[in-house]
This record gives sequence, structure tokens and C-alpha cells, in this order.
Amino acid sequence: MFRVSMLLAFALFAVPLSAADDKPDAGTVDLFNGKDLTGWGYKVGDKFESFDGKTEASDKRYSAKDGVLVVNPGKGTAQLWTVAKFPKDFELRLEFRAEKNADSGLFLRSPQLQVRDYLVAGPYKALKKYKPQEWNEIVVIVKGKVAHCTCNGEVLEDAYKLPETGPIGLEADRGQMEYRNLKLKELK
Repeated sequence: MFRVSMLLAFALFAVPLSAADDKPDAGTVDLFNGKDLTGWGYKVGDKFESFDGKTEASDKRYSAKDGVLVVNPGKGTAQLWTVAKFPKDFELRLEFRAEKNADSGLFLRSPQLQVRDYLVAGPYKALKKYKPQEWNEIVVIVKGKVAHCTCNGEVLEDAYKLPETGPIGLEADRGQMEYRNLKLKELK
């Protein structure tokens, strides 16, 4: 009886602790809410076409479905940008999955880091930990005007030069790409 009571007491006290562990780190921002394209849009000349509350872009090149931001195949390229700009140092984490030979990009304050089916489309064909057609993680650490970029822990760019501030963007070029868990944390 004592043993059952102890187990019950442990279970009751364990619930709040595990729930607290699920909270995001202070200063971490979800760039994609998993439901729609709120916070994202197209730059159209000097204007910005916002997709707040919409599940797909006006040209259907980008859509939100089941926690995934999908880059749909189409003609030509299209660039989706965050409304927010990021002048401070930050760490950006995201997961992506590229269909065979898909080509996309991640814009960091403006310059583009290639995100694609690397082993087929390059330019990082020597990656050992890249998983074709599976989820892969990109981590970008920005300090000042320089970014250190990795894919599954392998270096893509060690000292990628960036401007002082700017938004985050995604490119739709060739094939289907998927992104999820786009999280940005300001560094101190």
C-alpha cells in the first residue's frame, strides 16, 4: 500500500514538472505558427503583401498544412519573407525536407543560403549526415554581420557575411520543399 501511495504521489508531482519543460526558451520566437502564413508575405516593390491568417500565398507557391510550411512547385521563383527584421545576434533553427533534386533557399537578412536536396543539387555534395528526402536540421548562428551555418551538425558556411539587419526569407524555385519548427532565439 505504501509503495502504491508513493508511486501515485510521484505521478501527481511529475505532471507539472514535465509540463514546465515543454515551454519554449525565453527569447525564442516561432517564425511559423504551424497553422497559417501569419508573419510572412511577399515584397511587391515598396509594398508588402501580408498572408496573415491565410493558409496559402496568393500564387499558391507557399502553403501551411499540418504544422509544415510547404514550398510548392511552380513556374519561376518566388520569395516569402518575414514581416519582422532581425538586427540582433540570433540562433535560427529549422527543419527541412527536400524532394529529389528540389531547390530552395534560406535568406538571412538578405543573402541566400542554399537549401536543397544537397547530394543531388549541391552545392554541399560532400555532406555525410544529410538524409535525402527525410527531415534535416539547419542551425544558423548570427553574431554581428557573420553567420555560422550547419546542416545536421556539418558546416555549410563558417563565416557567411550578412548585413546588419533584415528579415528571414524562403525561396521557391524547383520541386517541393517542406519546412517546420522555424525558431529564432535572440542571443545576448
